[in-house]
Amino acid sequence: MGDSKHRCLSFFTVILLVQSIPSNGINVGITYVRNAVAKGAVCLDGSPPAYHLDKGSGAGINNWLVHFEGGGWCNNVTTCLARRDTRLGSSKHMAMELVFSGILSNIRNFNPGFYNWNRIKVRYCDGASFTGDVETVNPATKLHFRGGRVFIAIVEDLLAKGMKHAQNAILSGCSAGGLTAILNCDKFHSLLPRNTKVKCLGDAGFFIKAKDVSGNQHIEAFYAEVVATHASAKNLPASCTSRMKPDLCFFPQNAAQHLQIPLFILNAVYDAWQIKNILAPGVADPHGKWHNCKTDIRKCSRNQINIMQDFRLQFINAINRLERSSASGMFIDACYAHCQSEMQETWLRDDSPILVNTTISKAVGDWFYGRNDYRAIDCAYPCNPTCHNRIYKN
Repeated sequence: MGDSKHRCLSFFTVILLVQSIPSNGINVGITYVRNAVAKGAVCLDGSPPAYHLDKGSGAGINNWLVHFEGGGWCNNVTTCLARRDTRLGSSKHMAMELVFSGILSNIRNFNPGFYNWNRIKVRYCDGASFTGDVETVNPATKLHFRGGRVFIAIVEDLLAKGMKHAQNAILSGCSAGGLTAILNCDKFHSLLPRNTKVKCLGDAGFFIKAKDVSGNQHIEAFYAEVVATHASAKNLPASCTSRMKPDLCFFPQNAAQHLQIPLFILNAVYDAWQIKNILAPGVADPHGKWHNCKTDIRKCSRNQINIMQDFRLQFINAINRLERSSASGMFIDACYAHCQSEMQETWLRDDSPILVNTTISKAVGDWFYGRNDYRAIDCAYPCNPTCHNRIYKN
């Protein structure tokens, strides 16, 4: 993957595109938050932030699901410039429509818990999980590090469009968007009416602090650069930054320990992105011994599987550091996957993943509505035959 000083985790975009192929979805048009520009709440290139909204109906008209898109991070000027003029840094390059499926579906059979809610997908264009806020804009690069402001501007725009009457609200997201939901969970609650029932869902956003196969803390150094470049410290949970260095609070295992709002963690214990980029990044595997294994878990050697089993234990230990609350929930399956809420095939379908006789959709729905405080961690690979293990072309 190259030198971390000049590396943006860009092929993450490819992963998202592969995993975003929808079924049983609807097309939803884009909304630009143009009044955010005057507040300095802009994408990397200075363009207005954007989202896609499918309005609720019937009993769900005052319920809101705000779901944040993923797309990796940029850790310095070079990597942020690389994404500034793409859909991950500019609303000028975003698709005019997105397909909503899975947790965003408007079809009851495919999304029974939230089909009639107001469902929003927020586009990702700041490169730091909506945490940055640098006032100065370098005239040479014209980069705007304003993710923290964008987060607030998006919420304020939705409040003006009816979320101020919200009875129920969920802040969720996939990958870097899942991290957004975790890091901004309490802030989201503070911006909503006091009587709104608020919960948060992080899908594939629980990135752990772990050594790579060469023994180095590659991801820790990368996150430290992200936090420094975007001046994210001021927008990370104060309950964490008051206890440790801000860059360590970019890790959910630290940031989520003292959240005030109920949190559901949805994650594959063999998270495909984390195996590729935290456990076995290219910089730690110069001869490409992990290449085939990372593209298809069935091609992993016995030794590589053993290393991944150790990663699984580290992941479980990190999860177990969170305070065990009756309001928290988790669905940690033994799949080689990344992001499972946006895809119909993994969220809810006849062949979707099952853990303790429960689909992801039912687990999240039961947790939110208080029917069952679902908390389950799967056994070790290859124990779960219902997994949708991802296969990548490269």
